[in-house]
Amino acid sequence: MLTAVLAISILALIFGLLLGYAAVRFKVEGDPIVDKVDALLPQTQCGQCGFPGCRPYAEAIAADEAEINLCPPGGETTMIALSDLLGKDPVPLEGVAAEEKPVAYAFIDEQECIGCTLCIQACPVDAILGAAKQMHTVIKSECTGCELCLPPCPVECIHMIPEKSDINSWKWSIPTEGELGEPTATKAAG
Repeated sequence: MLTAVLAISILALIFGLLLGYAAVRFKVEGDPIVDKVDALLPQTQCGQCGFPGCRPYAEAIAADEAEINLCPPGGETTMIALSDLLGKDPVPLEGVAAEEKPVAYAFIDEQECIGCTLCIQACPVDAILGAAKQMHTVIKSECTGCELCLPPCPVECIHMIPEKSDINSWKWSIPTEGELGEPTATKAAG
């Protein structure tokens, strides 16, 4: 019996050393381009790009399997940063990503919430707290405004509240070509 325990212990030690050596020797490094692309994405994990999260989308961009204009939360700023990083021409945003939406967060009306937990399951960033048959609430600072919690709610008690603009969140709007008009020198010459 002692020899069997000793033999198994020696085999376990040998296999442990082999596994340790293999882990060091055959370590797979991440793709640095994927890491850089992933760092530029907003990390909302919302899935609005058609991928289950920001990392899979970054991998698809690096493999040239996806366009750089599919991220609605990142918008034009992220698309331009990605085009600069990858040396690609900027691609106009399309569909949902092109819509200019104000920054908003989810709010659950406590009087209407039935505690079904469907919104908790749908939230990709765990910004919703609650338990089955209990009232739920949203952690405002964690909510990315992806709106993925809205469709599963059976009583429609979740509302998107626009973020109030203050000195910390205010940005200059970029005028479009039509808003710019003609330069005053051209008007005076004409």
